[in-house]
Amino acid sequence: QPSSLANMSLRERLLSIVEKKKSNLCVAADFEHSADVLRIAEECGPHICMLKTHADILVDFSDAFVTALQDLARRYDFLIFEDRKFADIGKTVQHQYAAGTLKISQWADIVTVNVLPGPGVIQGLKAALSEPEQKSRGCLVIAEMSSAGNLATADYTTNAVNIGEEEGDFVLGFICQHRVSSKPGMLHFTPGVRLQEGGDNLGQCYLTPEEIVGRRGCDVIIVGRGICQSSTPAEMAQTYRQLAYDFYQKRQ
Repeated sequence: QPSSLANMSLRERLLSIVEKKKSNLCVAADFEHSADVLRIAEECGPHICMLKTHADILVDFSDAFVTALQDLARRYDFLIFEDRKFADIGKTVQHQYAAGTLKISQWADIVTVNVLPGPGVIQGLKAALSEPEQKSRGCLVIAEMSSAGNLATADYTTNAVNIGEEEGDFVLGFICQHRVSSKPGMLHFTPGVRLQEGGDNLGQCYLTPEEIVGRRGCDVIIVGRGICQSSTPAEMAQTYRQLAYDFYQKRQ
């Protein structure tokens, strides 16, 4: 790792990638087979700032997959984001993050946490890392969700934001549907983004890049099926990247 990167915080690294690549696009590669994740990473890597994984749904997770994914992340300069949604007491989370089959702390730059257990869930993640490692890792607090009927309502969101802001040395920002924090440096990441508004038959609700970035003030869009189910994922990633970054720039 170059010394210039080693001296950057994770937040600084992400913002540097966004600016350099003119991309505030995260692709959600939620597949069951590692070859599909790597294919999307290869095709979309030049156009994204982050790649989101769900390692726990992979039927063939392996060390070789991790090595290949990290190689692609270095080659195309994107962060790896494991959407684990940790939600347990701190001691359990510490082991879930660092140990087991997945050993997430060894390869994922960013993870998600649900703060229903309280701030101990974040402290558990930090306890799994040495002090130097903490600088190169971080988490996103789930403040809002994009599914119909979800229970992340106003009181939960307020408390989640408060916890996230208090743990700002490790929390990069929030998973949300609109800008939920005014604290400087806190970033906003939004799933459920497609080119047309709508939904699916399992309760997912979709909003457009213009609505999410342009009107609601979020920073990074997370796109899954809109890109991954396309016959031309690289071209579709380009389309989303351009739209989202144009609206992002207009806010600056």
